[in-house]
Amino acid sequence: MSLSNPEFSESKILRPITLHQNSHEKKGGLAALTIAATGIVFGDIGTSPLYALKECFSPEHGIPFSEESVYGILSMVFWAFLIVVSLKYLLFVMRASNNGEGGILALMALALRTVPPNSKRSLAIIMLGVFGACMFYGDAVITPAISVLSAVEGLEIVSEEFTRFVIPITLAILICLFLIQRSGTHIVGALFGPIMIIWFLVLAVMGFYNIVDNPHVLIAVRPIYAIEFLMEHSLQAFIVLGAVFLVLTGAEALYADMGHFGAKPIRLAWFFITMPSLLLNYFGQGAFLISHPEAITNPFFLMVPESYTLSLVILATIATVIASQAVISGAYSMTSQAILLGFVPKMKVSYTSAKEIGQIYIPTINWLLLVVVVAIVIAFKSSANLAAAYGIAVTTTMIITTILAAIVMSFVWKWNPIFIFLVIGSFLIVDFAFLAANLLKVAEGGWFPLLLGMICFLLLMTWFQGRRILREKAIQNGIPLESFVQSLAAHPPHRVEGTAVFLTAHVDYVPVAMLHNLKHNRILHERVIFLKISVWDIPFVEDEERLTFKDLGAGMYLVRAIYGFKETPDVLSIMEMIGKQFNIQCELMETSFFLARDTVVPSAIPGMAIWREKLFAWMFQNSAKPADFFQIPTNRVVELGAKIEI
Repeated sequence: MSLSNPEFSESKILRPITLHQNSHEKKGGLAALTIAATGIVFGDIGTSPLYALKECFSPEHGIPFSEESVYGILSMVFWAFLIVVSLKYLLFVMRASNNGEGGILALMALALRTVPPNSKRSLAIIMLGVFGACMFYGDAVITPAISVLSAVEGLEIVSEEFTRFVIPITLAILICLFLIQRSGTHIVGALFGPIMIIWFLVLAVMGFYNIVDNPHVLIAVRPIYAIEFLMEHSLQAFIVLGAVFLVLTGAEALYADMGHFGAKPIRLAWFFITMPSLLLNYFGQGAFLISHPEAITNPFFLMVPESYTLSLVILATIATVIASQAVISGAYSMTSQAILLGFVPKMKVSYTSAKEIGQIYIPTINWLLLVVVVAIVIAFKSSANLAAAYGIAVTTTMIITTILAAIVMSFVWKWNPIFIFLVIGSFLIVDFAFLAANLLKVAEGGWFPLLLGMICFLLLMTWFQGRRILREKAIQNGIPLESFVQSLAAHPPHRVEGTAVFLTAHVDYVPVAMLHNLKHNRILHERVIFLKISVWDIPFVEDEERLTFKDLGAGMYLVRAIYGFKETPDVLSIMEMIGKQFNIQCELMETSFFLARDTVVPSAIPGMAIWREKLFAWMFQNSAKPADFFQIPTNRVVELGAKIEI
């Protein structure tokens, strides 16, 4: 690839590249990956039996308890699993692989390949993808709270004396969970899969034990029971649909974690471990409720003999901690991708494992999540109250995933439009039905994830548009690089030994830091490297295709380093590759890295609303320093600042 390649255009911030790239390597055999996927991918959806069916029969819904209503709700659960998880995600959505990676940002990147850059359609796709990602943060704070709280509430079944300890124990567990994040989870992470296998086995045994007592409950797999339930109870049944959706929370993780495990292990884990265990447990709860209607207060814990309750509470708590850990790690991963794609300011990213690059820790996100999670546990006080807030964030993300998948089906895969209409139309009917049912819970707590998602969306889009304004101003006021280098070669300033590396945002224009260096120091190093680090819309880039090089003459070179959105740029590794590939040896102690540290000043110049410009300026000044983010030794950094009006 040469610098004349049109993909070097600075206007293409999220455009596809032509690099040929292998799928992300998966370590371990199929069986090991399937077990690992069971522990990480299905933690959220796997702990839903703790609270989902109990919420379906909440007295607030006004559904009279009867054997027919049990059959109707179980039928809806069965077909929700079949349509949303098995068909939509596993059969269709997981085909949308971005070089082996999944998730809403990867899907957004695929959809962007179908539209012209900087067009209204590309902006619409970006806004859809970003809003879906923002709603994930709502899920990331509610999942730990409702999961751990619902598990600890099992203590109330052991003894009413424990009721007053439920909130303190829940808070203690959650606080400890967030405190250990800085040390990483790689030590206990190997236990996640086996523990969750035990959890699903226990779910299956619990369900089977109760189904044996009332096998007639299995007739609920017939869709007629769901249809009759919806027709008989109309509005109340529609409200209950929002509670039924709780069994699907975590389904989005199947697609988001595809890059970690691959599609086949996730499919195997779902069809042979997770789905059978969950259905057995839900049907077992239904069978138990038919015989013991008074157990509706907490059917999950009451369906086992009293002597096993405490052990089940402990196992459930461990399972919910694992589920919470998976969501927290997902929040780190999502933030890291958003930083590299230009939607979030640079933040300090720590690596908690020397072997697994995906194990990261972002302090800012960790403490924000902790504060919000603790606050909602104290505010909502019970899993039943939190259930009202749960679901809206996930349903919104699911709808956006369906829409983006339709774009990929139409313009990337070029499927038959009639087939796409039938498939996507069917999925959207189900998605919007669940969303409408969950919107009825806005006043009861559903406002919280919506508010959190909209705040995140405002911040991310402000940062994205603010950076675009800065980029446009830099281009308007920039000095062409090649003509500037020619003038320097014709009239060189005093040259000094060593290497100067100027990080630049534009390959075609002179970095501001260099202009300031020449203005104030009036020197030029014997070797000058203009380094542009680009993040493109693929997950990974092979090392042999990472660098593009051009000799500008007079000891000056232009280098572009390309990274995928799931990688983290490292300037020192780039310098090593420059030495190996282009035979330009740069001793670290003789190399200085020049960075621009700009100050953004809001003004009345056309751009964004003044209040958004002030917000962007605040975010800009509080973002991590480029030297820290790119892992440059602080004793080799020279920062030169300037004020920029937007």
